[in-house]
Amino acid sequence: MATLYIIGTPIGNLGDLSFRAVETLKNADLVACEDTRQTLKLLSHFGISVKMLSCRAQNEEFAAEKVISALKEGKNVAYASDAGTPGLSDPGAVLARKAAEAGFEVIPIPGPSAFASLVSVAGGQDKSVVFEGFLSPKPGRRRARLKELLATGWGFVLYESPFRILKLLEDLADLDTERYICVGREMTKVHEEYLRGSAGKIHLTFLEKRDRNEVRGEFSVYVSGRNVNIVNYS
Repeated sequence: MATLYIIGTPIGNLGDLSFRAVETLKNADLVACEDTRQTLKLLSHFGISVKMLSCRAQNEEFAAEKVISALKEGKNVAYASDAGTPGLSDPGAVLARKAAEAGFEVIPIPGPSAFASLVSVAGGQDKSVVFEGFLSPKPGRRRARLKELLATGWGFVLYESPFRILKLLEDLADLDTERYICVGREMTKVHEEYLRGSAGKIHLTFLEKRDRNEVRGEFSVYVSGRNVNIVNYS
C-alpha cells in the first residue's frame, strides 16, 4: 500500500536533515510541500529530483485531495513544511488526518523541531511544557493569553518575529519580571544565539540590542513554569 511520509526538515542547518529523510525524499513519487521554492532548495542541495505539489495552509484541504489521489494510484508521497516538523505551527495536520481517514499509512520521519531544540538547551525543570507557537499580534489578546499561560504553572514555548519580540518580552517582564526564560535566535544558523535569565533582565538586554540594531532573525522563547534559580548569564 502507498504511504504518506511526514518529514521533519532543517530549521537552518541543512546538515540536520537525517539520512532516513534523504532516502525517503529520493524514493518518493511526489513531494508535497508548504513552499515549493524552499523545498526545491533543499532537494537540490541533496541532488534530488522529484515532482512537487504545493500544500500550504491556504490550500491544504484541496491539496490533500490531490495527495490522496496520488496515494490511490499507488504512489508514495512525502510531505515537508518550510522548516521543522509539520503540524507544529506549520501545515501538515489536515493532510495527515485526511490520508489516515482514507485508509493510508501515515508515517513520521522524525527530524528537527524548534520547539524540542529550544527545550533541550533551555535548562528548565518542567515536567509539562505547552507548545503555544505564535501569540496574537493584537496587544490585548497577547497579554491576556500570556497571563493565562503564566498562571498554569507549566513551562511553555512561543515563536515570535523580530518585529514583535520586544513587545512580547516587555509583556513578560511586566507580568512576572523574575520568571526564568530562554530566548533562542536563529537556531542552528550562522548567527545562532541563546539568552537566559529573568524576564526583566532579558527584556533590558533586548532594549540594548534594539539600540544597536541587533534585533534580527526568528525567535523561539521558552518560559519556565516554576521557579528556577536565576543565574546572571553573560
